[in-house]
Amino acid sequence: MADDKAADDNKELPAYSRAGPGPYRTEHKFTLENKGKPWLFLFIKSRAATPAAAPFFLENDVVAGRVELEADKSEAIKSITVTIQGGATAVGQEEQVFLDLNEVLWSDKAGKITKGKHSWPFSFTLPSKVDSPDVKGITLPPESKIKNAKLITVDAPPSFSERGSPAYIDYKALVNVKRGAFKPNQLLSANMNYLPLRQAEPPSALRQLAYKEGTDLIGPDGDPAGWKVLPPVKFKGRLFDAVDVELECTLAVATPLAFTIGSPIPLILTLKSENQQALDTLAVPNAVKLYLVRSIAMGSDAMQDDIVDRRSNSFFESNGGQAYFWPSNEGAQEPGKRVLRGELEVKRQTKPSFLFPRLTIRYTLDLKPFAITGFTSVGIEAGKSLLSEPVKITTKQIPGIAPRSYAPPGYEKPPESDFNSAVGYLENGNQRFYHHGGFA
Repeated sequence: MADDKAADDNKELPAYSRAGPGPYRTEHKFTLENKGKPWLFLFIKSRAATPAAAPFFLENDVVAGRVELEADKSEAIKSITVTIQGGATAVGQEEQVFLDLNEVLWSDKAGKITKGKHSWPFSFTLPSKVDSPDVKGITLPPESKIKNAKLITVDAPPSFSERGSPAYIDYKALVNVKRGAFKPNQLLSANMNYLPLRQAEPPSALRQLAYKEGTDLIGPDGDPAGWKVLPPVKFKGRLFDAVDVELECTLAVATPLAFTIGSPIPLILTLKSENQQALDTLAVPNAVKLYLVRSIAMGSDAMQDDIVDRRSNSFFESNGGQAYFWPSNEGAQEPGKRVLRGELEVKRQTKPSFLFPRLTIRYTLDLKPFAITGFTSVGIEAGKSLLSEPVKITTKQIPGIAPRSYAPPGYEKPPESDFNSAVGYLENGNQRFYHHGGFA
């Protein structure tokens, strides 16, 4: 039994030391007992802030520690092995191991284990790439490196474990004591958290300068390299159930379209209409329903981006956060036009984007139909988006660049609206596939 149970430690990234001398400053202790007495011990040093948290490691970190055994008497043990293992598991299926680093600490070639305390150090370096097994039937993206018909090399995925999730990615340290014929092996297991380091390309020079000097972000007209202006979308509706109106919406997203966990995504939303009352009604922060949507794709086509109709029992969407907006002076003097500035905070508990055979996490910015008292959308299928733009969520800030919020002083973020209602899900309705399909 482990002293530090870590079943739910992956719900949110723990505090940890990123750099500097001695990043592995926290020692974790796990034990196995016999008749209430600890006899097998696993010690691991990690970046976790406290011993009570699960051991936490970054890409290319060293997992080091020691295994200790206290023997009450001399006994024959066939071998003692320590293993660092990573595996992916779908509900109802066996784990698929993609990382297996191991070292034999003791073998019976050395004779018997004598009475008393024994200690063996170990050290492993976590790789940034892993070989994923069992890729038969998988449709691979062009950038995948194929080793042979059964293995592909991919980036090591992050730990992923959430309540109710259809799939899990676990890292753990194992100590296996083999005792030979007719005697049961004994296994000590300790869960670990792993986070790959992925960094976006730097933003435009003008946006970097704005971050550095604390000045306002320049919009697409003055800084075209700093924004992606999406094609305008037109939509129709009725005002106060009396007047038919048409509006045009244009969304600009700061580039590159990759954003670090904990940072804001800068946004500019432009509305145009010949109906002034429609603009006055919809060009307000509470009317805009823009979400960061996380999708979990499972199955043989999970790594493919251009899949229009995924199987409903292997594709799951959830809300990763909602954007908030405030009025901007841009376009204020132009008739028939309103501009809102905004941002979407990438929450610290957000899991990063990753591609992995049969289990992939992606993100999109989805603009749902505008919703506010006095306006009813017309001609838009329930749950559909006005527009959707893929983005990546990364884990490492660009050195020397500190993105900041541009919300006005004293601005209070409005409460997030119900994402399930916005996309047309019934309560818990998208839990539909938890007992179906797995990685197939």
